[in-house]
Amino acid sequence: MKRERIARGWTLDQLAERSGVSRRMIINVEQAAANPSLETLLRISDALGMGLPALVEPPAAKTVKVTRAGEGATLWRGELGGYGMLMAGTEPPNVVELWEWVLPSGDRHDSDPHAGGTRELLHVTEGSITVSAGAETYDLVVGDTVSFYADVEHSYHNPHDAQARFVLCAYEPGVGIAHGSETESA
Repeated sequence: MKRERIARGWTLDQLAERSGVSRRMIINVEQAAANPSLETLLRISDALGMGLPALVEPPAAKTVKVTRAGEGATLWRGELGGYGMLMAGTEPPNVVELWEWVLPSGDRHDSDPHAGGTRELLHVTEGSITVSAGAETYDLVVGDTVSFYADVEHSYHNPHDAQARFVLCAYEPGVGIAHGSETESA
């Protein structure tokens, strides 16, 4: 993150202003002294004009990247042991992310709205979950799939007795395009 901030010639205050994340949190993240929330990382990656995968993964020298089971970047951990693991992603401007999510019984993840136009596609592979997007709520079981715009508050919840698992694909169009033009005109 620090490398990307400096490459743009931005101060800590400039990144804080563009991302809506406090200067203190940015310092802590750059020094690996904090465990930021997924929403914080999304705000920072959007402000930097890069996809979340590019922010959290080391630069890849190969054109093919294999992520072995359990080796993705775990970017969310629930109070009951659930997790959201980023398995793969593409480069800007049209970022696609592939996630593996596990929600034990009772676990829940609430998400702030993502950037305008962001879409999520979710496919349940184990158990059942409740997905809320804006004012809509959907109960899904194994084999069910939902697609929704994620530029509204949304959540994944497992109110059932058994563990749930799902695969999520997030599409965020135009990452960095607005920020790139701001940088060029500044």
